[in-house]
Amino acid sequence: MRQVVLDTETTGIGEGHRIIEIGCVEVIERKLTGRHFHVYINPDRAIDAEAVEVHGITNEWLIETGAPLFGQVADDFCDFISGAELVIHNAAFDVGMMDAEFKRLNMPLTRTFCGVLDTLLMARDLHPGARNSLDALCKRYGIDNSHRELHGALLDAEILADVYLMMTGGQTDLALAVEEQQEQQEVVIDISDIDLSTTELAVIRASADELKAHDQMLDLSLIHISEPTRRTPIS
Repeated sequence: MRQVVLDTETTGIGEGHRIIEIGCVEVIERKLTGRHFHVYINPDRAIDAEAVEVHGITNEWLIETGAPLFGQVADDFCDFISGAELVIHNAAFDVGMMDAEFKRLNMPLTRTFCGVLDTLLMARDLHPGARNSLDALCKRYGIDNSHRELHGALLDAEILADVYLMMTGGQTDLALAVEEQQEQQEVVIDISDIDLSTTELAVIRASADELKAHDQMLDLSLIHISEPTRRTPIS
């Protein structure tokens, strides 16, 4: 199975807002491959001050670094995620933002070429009533995120990949345990169908030297048994 753990940063929340960063890491058969997709994007609109406080990305910085428009990276982005299952925390938000960008370019919507798995919904099922933010899940599963001072799409995708693998690791561990238990089970041979009356059993007799050694061992044992117990006098 090929999965892509994905996160986005945006100009804000609500209609008309745009994506300004995309971060993705690839997971195949529950292993990080090292492949990733990461890009900053010029949203061609102002970034809300509240959003800047979350991710620290400003319009000025995006312009200074020559960040491309979404349309300039859309094909490469779609090539990277096409056919994969997207693993996203609060997928409704990120997929909604992605689909809004695709609609502007008359491109297919996300779910037409990708599967989507929402780790927020998964966490709520696993831990009902508990806090299930990414930071809370890191604390719950013992994942170090002390280097995460601000939100960043690639960094958050990398952390989410670790969280997702921990959240789903119990199933894998259980499967391995069952396999190991099966391997350790004794092989039982059913002899009920063997007719012993017609089966010649090999009789292996002890040699003369072996019988002599056996008699000597018995004599030695009798000597030790008959000897009185000697105690060391206390001075």
